Amino acid sequence: MTKGTGSFGKRHNKSHTLCIRCGKSSYHIQKKRCSQCAYPAAKCRSFNWSVKGKRRKTTGTGRMKNLKIVHRRFRNGFQTGVAKPNKKVTSS
Repeated sequence: MTKGTGSFGKRHNKSHTLCIRCGKSSYHIQKKRCSQCAYPAAKCRSFNWSVKGKRRKTTGTGRMKNLKIVHRRFRNGFQTGVAKPNKKVTSS
């Protein structure tokens, strides 16, 4: 049996499938764990020895559906929808 071309034809069992958190095909079916993001762990997998890997997955690389709204509200001082009271002008 050779190690190369002939052996590759026999590979038809999938050990990894799509992860519901990161979307990559890294969720190990038997281990029930994603090798990319460590799902179902609460914290996402990241290590300081892989700076590029952290850069790919950090905040700002996706949609930021909620965070961009929070940033806009922060600039306006988190207005609540109530009209500001009129400032009384004191004449002196």
